[in-house]
Amino acid sequence: MSEYEQLIRQINECKLCALSQKRNLAVPGEGSLNADIVFIGEGPGFYEDQQGRPFVGAAGQLLENLLESIGFNREDVYITNMVKCRPPNNRDPLPGEIVECRPYLDRQLEIINPKVIVTLGRYSFAKFFPGIPISKGRGIPQKWNNLLIYPVYHPAAALRNGKFRSVLERDFQGLPRILEGKFQDANQAENDNSRQIKLF
Repeated sequence: MSEYEQLIRQINECKLCALSQKRNLAVPGEGSLNADIVFIGEGPGFYEDQQGRPFVGAAGQLLENLLESIGFNREDVYITNMVKCRPPNNRDPLPGEIVECRPYLDRQLEIINPKVIVTLGRYSFAKFFPGIPISKGRGIPQKWNNLLIYPVYHPAAALRNGKFRSVLERDFQGLPRILEGKFQDANQAENDNSRQIKLF
């Protein structure tokens, strides 16, 4: 059994927090272990809990459409969440639940070692930059411990608010250039008195 398979088994059998008591299935994540991009959402919803797969509902369909718009599909990337079990009634994950799941996510990132981590929404962005609101940080690549973080709005928020959707679509269009290294990160941008992403 590979290291990744062992990790998935640990997640599926995990009982570290109360979320495990009411889940139908854990949702470890899926995609290519050689992916250049890892997407991190918040937590599984109803359909994800039923299928054991991340982003299979309406937000997942939007994510797939966004990927297709830049020439990718689900099999090209890796998709996971901050917490691996569905919070009751799709509530926000609690701080303690995020803490218990953190080692699983950290190990996934170590195994995959992506070029870019795309945080979907405020909870995954806060893992790396807890002091910056997603509304301020979105669309701006930032270095964190030798990782490149690219925060965007969560697809579920874009489904609720058309304004967010247009912003999310625009931010996705920047991903190919970010993968190619044609960007200026947020720290450099601030030094240039700019908070806007610079894609060369």
